[in-house]
Amino acid sequence: MHRVILLVVLAIALAAPPAYADEPAPPEPAPPSLIPDGVTIAGVSVGGLAPDQAAAVVQAAFDRPVVLAYKKKRWRVTPADLGAELRLGGAVERAIAAAPGEAVNLVVSVKGSYVRAYVAYLANLLSHPPKDATLRLKRFRPFLTKPRDGVKILREATTLALVRALRTNGRGPIPLAFETREPKVTLANFGPVIVIRRESKKLYYYEGMRFKKRFGVATGQPSYPTPLGRFAIVDKQLNPWWYPPNSSWAKGKKPVPPGQGNPLGTRWMGLSVPLVGIHGTPDAASIGYSASHGCIRMRIADAEWLFNNVALGTTVFIVNA
Repeated sequence: MHRVILLVVLAIALAAPPAYADEPAPPEPAPPSLIPDGVTIAGVSVGGLAPDQAAAVVQAAFDRPVVLAYKKKRWRVTPADLGAELRLGGAVERAIAAAPGEAVNLVVSVKGSYVRAYVAYLANLLSHPPKDATLRLKRFRPFLTKPRDGVKILREATTLALVRALRTNGRGPIPLAFETREPKVTLANFGPVIVIRRESKKLYYYEGMRFKKRFGVATGQPSYPTPLGRFAIVDKQLNPWWYPPNSSWAKGKKPVPPGQGNPLGTRWMGLSVPLVGIHGTPDAASIGYSASHGCIRMRIADAEWLFNNVALGTTVFIVNA
């Protein structure tokens, strides 16, 4: 029995490799290089991180949507939708070799056509021309709608701001560049408006919607009624000639030069309707009556005042009131 045990022990001893007291242990793998403290890549802190960790952190920051702003409105668009891509490898290598606290730039590839297309979409959505004040009659008085400023999105400036944000890892809100375009016609500069109340034989002068003066007038006879509607002053004549119209009531009459007794007085303001205008009259007794052949007669002094305060294009409303 003792002989068997001895043989087993001897076999084990022969199988084991020889031991050397001074043999060194195998080397352990070197720890990964860490980025120095305080280093940033495009503003993202990566100090103390391993390269793969730093790449993941920077990529996550880059993938955040860019926010664009116009007044209270906001739009979010991802860098991928704008055709932007990172060049991370070189940035991480530079970060490893950087001094503590150093800021490392990030290389970003941007497809300009993608950015311009997105800016064009916003410009088409938001840009609109200015809207002038418009005139209508409300309860026999001039009423002006409110004008509205126009807006033009400045595409080139907005595109540059968006590309800059992508390359610097900025995410906004980035204000859209725009300019305001003011309307030409406003409540303040609309100019004069005339309202003639045919049945009342009154002419009302307004500046925009502000009432200024009222005049007595004569209007057309029942057989030659003054037309109703919206017209404009299209002709102004100082000391006009009177020429007989092609009408039965003027048959045989001759032209009358300027001067005393001229049927048009000293001022003529022709309307955008044939043979009808506002003018003075030497027959002051006809004011307040239906006495003309369709025109609107005024006293000489009143017609001269009105002539000096209206322009070609002035709106004239003639209403049945």
